[in-house]
Amino acid sequence: EVINLSRNVIIQGDETSVENEYGVHIMLTSPKLGLKSTHGKLSNVEVRFAGQAFQLGRYPIHFHMIGDVEGSYVKNCAIHDTFNRAVTIHAVNKFQVMNNVAFNIMGHTYFIEDAVEVENHIKYNVAMLTRSSWSLLNTDNDPASFWITNPSNFIEGNRACGSQAYGFWMDLPTGSTGLMAGLPNFCPRGMPLGSYKDNVSHSNAHYGLRVFPEFNPKNKSCGKN
Repeated sequence: EVINLSRNVIIQGDETSVENEYGVHIMLTSPKLGLKSTHGKLSNVEVRFAGQAFQLGRYPIHFHMIGDVEGSYVKNCAIHDTFNRAVTIHAVNKFQVMNNVAFNIMGHTYFIEDAVEVENHIKYNVAMLTRSSWSLLNTDNDPASFWITNPSNFIEGNRACGSQAYGFWMDLPTGSTGLMAGLPNFCPRGMPLGSYKDNVSHSNAHYGLRVFPEFNPKNKSCGKN
């Protein structure tokens, strides 16, 4: 794989960031989930020395609990040398993460957080060198370049290489997790697949694609077929 990490517009941490693993972070949120007061369009930007180790929620690029954000996107960006992920999709739907490159990332690189996120388009991105983190979730000990907690998203044309564990990991829980835990009648493990096609995974320490512990789509996601 050959990727270009340079962009004319650079957002970066300061001279102490590398030593302290404490860098810049970009976070978009709303006063209330689903308020639709926040949209964001980020393109052709380089983000480096970013994210904050030991701090959940402090990611290089983080769309946080906004609900439907149709028209929002992160496109053609370069995210590298980070201390806590690259792009986080948290309680956000209909979001576009497309044509980005990520290199030397600590923890899951492209990260779908609480398993409630649906109809997001994660397409034509590259993740190279995803490194383990011992300061985030337990699953970050064996990280995935693409960590997918809800199948009802569109994962297409991405490339995952050089992870210290997995390229793509569908880690589908039985219910919502994190800040969105406890939603009634919500069962990601039984929801339909949006799409997963034309993805390439190679040169990873473990599996290119891991579906674990289970994916069992049903006519009624929380009931029997």
